[in-house]
Amino acid sequence: MSLPIIIGGGLLALMVLGFGIVSMRRQRQEDIEERLGRYTSEYGSLLADFASEENINYEEQQSLITRRLDAALSDTGFAQKWRVQLARADLKLTVAEYAALHGISMAGSFLIGTALFSSPITGGVLGIAGFFFPRFYVSQQQTSRLRKFEGQLPDTLSLWVNALRSGYSVMQSMEAIAKESPEPTATEFRRVVQENQLGIPMEDALDHLLARMPSEDLDLVNTAVNIQREVGGNLAEILDSIAHTIRDRIKLKGEIRVLTSQGRMTGWVISMLPIILTMFLYLVSPSYMGLMIKNRMCGWPMIGCGLGLIATGAAAIQKIVNIEY
Repeated sequence: MSLPIIIGGGLLALMVLGFGIVSMRRQRQEDIEERLGRYTSEYGSLLADFASEENINYEEQQSLITRRLDAALSDTGFAQKWRVQLARADLKLTVAEYAALHGISMAGSFLIGTALFSSPITGGVLGIAGFFFPRFYVSQQQTSRLRKFEGQLPDTLSLWVNALRSGYSVMQSMEAIAKESPEPTATEFRRVVQENQLGIPMEDALDHLLARMPSEDLDLVNTAVNIQREVGGNLAEILDSIAHTIRDRIKLKGEIRVLTSQGRMTGWVISMLPIILTMFLYLVSPSYMGLMIKNRMCGWPMIGCGLGLIATGAAAIQKIVNIEY
């Protein structure tokens, strides 16, 4: 079987998987709107114009498929971890869709590697690397949202303190934060308000917020709010002092990040330079670098040892520059 046929078949499979994911996401959004329509007139009027019985039956079938896929994956141990990671990254994906993205990324990386290097072995290596691309993206989203949230937390507490001193209750203050604060603070506090309106206790809603935003500063705020609700006290004064403490900690974190930026950049350069150089030499002179791939007795062990040493060096550098504070 020729290479164009293999690539064509792989692209067709990717298109089918992509269409399936889009259909699943559209159906999930329609299910959410339908449930909200039972309680709000806005969604109720929006859902009153559904078309024929045939479309409804098709949507019910799609929803059943989605539920079965999620139910099959929900029993596994990694499903709970994936749900937490997707919630922290604020990605509207189910576990089934996230698992499908792993397969799409792996297949796409394999096809690209096979087409560029004309070697199924190289394509297989890139396919294995492509399996971790969705996880890397989700991890980056988590880190980015958490960093933004922690940077906005002092201003959020200042707004909270001003609202309490103006006579607002704790819940009304959170509603003001959800309306006035930038993202992702607005979204996270809006979720707390909505959970409390649905009957979830304030302590549990704040614990859910801490699970989505695992920050030591936020844990301090949650502890202060819970203690004040139990024993009383001036919450505005407590949050004001916490805000000053958090500002000092954020300033210290920024100074540490600046001082260790050179070490982190050095780790990335040292780790990626051998890989990029190897790929460049393979593209320039396939006959020269191809001997290492073809020779399984000597070339493959050398590649494995090289990758292992690169990973060890990168881990050691990250451990050195990761300062506890």
